[in-house]
Amino acid sequence: MSFGEDGAPGEGAADALLTLEDVERAAVAVLPAGVRDFVAGGSGRERTLAANRAAFDRVFVRPRVLRDVSRCTTGSELLGRPVPMPVAPAPVAYQGLVHPDGELAAARAAKAAGVPFTVSTLSTVPVEEVIAVGGSVWFQLYWLREPGRALELARRAEDAGCEALMLTVDVPWMGRRLRDVRNEFTLPERVRAAHLGGGASAAHHRAAGASAVAVHTGQAFSPALTWSHVAELRAHTRLPLVLKGVLAPEDAVRAVESGVDAVVVSNHGGRQLDSALPGIDALPEVAEAVGGRCEVLVDGGVRCGTDVLKALALGADGVLVGRPPVWGLAAAGEDGVRRVLDVLAAELADALGLAGCATAADARRLRTVRIGVAAGEP
Repeated sequence: MSFGEDGAPGEGAADALLTLEDVERAAVAVLPAGVRDFVAGGSGRERTLAANRAAFDRVFVRPRVLRDVSRCTTGSELLGRPVPMPVAPAPVAYQGLVHPDGELAAARAAKAAGVPFTVSTLSTVPVEEVIAVGGSVWFQLYWLREPGRALELARRAEDAGCEALMLTVDVPWMGRRLRDVRNEFTLPERVRAAHLGGGASAAHHRAAGASAVAVHTGQAFSPALTWSHVAELRAHTRLPLVLKGVLAPEDAVRAVESGVDAVVVSNHGGRQLDSALPGIDALPEVAEAVGGRCEVLVDGGVRCGTDVLKALALGADGVLVGRPPVWGLAAAGEDGVRRVLDVLAAELADALGLAGCATAADARRLRTVRIGVAAGEP
């Protein structure tokens, strides 16, 4: 793997990345330490961050045999639309931090892979420019303190041509991310939140003993988000509505009753409540509770195609991947994100066939076993 003096990938660099771990290593090699920590870090002692990955490693699948898998396909549906695989990049803030093209490059890669791309409220590129790339685009929404501002953003996204709204419900304020606190992490001037005015903010001014990004989100995000706001948003938009950050089956049932079209079982990648349950462990109860009345997605710790297989077997309709596309973007721009999605597609096809599943839907009938301690854990 070769990189130029400016940190750009050499010719064919992305093709040399065979796993998502390879992608992460390539990204870490070119990113400034503070940016690397901003992407990689979790909250508190990072117990949940580590548990997300360990939880997947504890799940083992009982493959079926003597099944015709000569025409194995990864095709599925997400929010009622056909997709070549039940995988999509999760919304991630400030992607311009890791590559000059930021969300535009990531959206182009998602379009090429045929999967939805979710634009964050904290995107460095306006939703209209991402829509212009083409492909399927969803919009992730944070509820804002300024009255009516969140609903204005939802309307803006719908008018721009987004196909779904994803309301993040687990961030009344940003979790205490100690890597960023120790680094006194601050956004560079060139990186702006395009949907929050696009100007300089508290995130651009160093705060002693604090993360400037956390200071800014504390000023911008509302900690008063409740089910009444979900109902307000549901009445405000005709788009499919997704709630991201659900771990309790009771909340999932309430979401269905509120007219939500999908929930994302998620602990925000280990970046909010430290010691929150891993999504893959919460998934079976949530899927059982909703009983097919809405779609169930899961994120947190997905690093290979067999993880997708496990999620499907445990009741998910699909998965979101957060950090890996960002690592790909940092390592090789659009090509790096495409490589992440290509690797996941190839690994999922391999996993499905070897598990005796001709389709992604067949994986929902696989049985799984949890083996107490993952290999390599103390």
